[in-house]
Amino acid sequence: MTHPLIDQFRFTRREWLRGLEGVSEEDAVRHFGPMNCISWIVGHLAWHEHRYWLELAQGKVLFPELNTTYAYGAPMCTPSLKEMLATWRQVTQAADSYLDTLTSETLQQELLRDGKAVGQSIGSALRRITYHYWFHVGEIQAIRQMLGQANLPEYVGNIEQEAPYRPEE
Repeated sequence: MTHPLIDQFRFTRREWLRGLEGVSEEDAVRHFGPMNCISWIVGHLAWHEHRYWLELAQGKVLFPELNTTYAYGAPMCTPSLKEMLATWRQVTQAADSYLDTLTSETLQQELLRDGKAVGQSIGSALRRITYHYWFHVGEIQAIRQMLGQANLPEYVGNIEQEAPYRPEE
């Protein structure tokens, strides 16, 4: 059985995807002032998962361009939503087998880079990226409102059925 925090993380991913439903390619590349566009945000979250769950946790680099184009502080760009979602899906699929192995014990271990601790436990990394998704859920909804879209998803969705509270064993 997966760890309860992984269930919550996957629920967060699904809610984030729900927040993207109905976004067109045209709307996904719109910029408002210094804000990044929705398609960049998709690449940014692919970068964050790639960084933690593939590079640091497993030593794998599937998309090196994520580190330069979508990392925190990267210059503004306007990628294709379709391409970024495809990349995000590949990253998260590659991450899932690792996430399935996490336990209360392993969540307390340090993330490592080249065998050295990075100053963050796996559990803290999991919390950070979960909250990072929620931050961007709100940002995407704000962008969609600025685009004049209505009937946007309301948060939080069906957590009681999809990811109810479950104590750690």
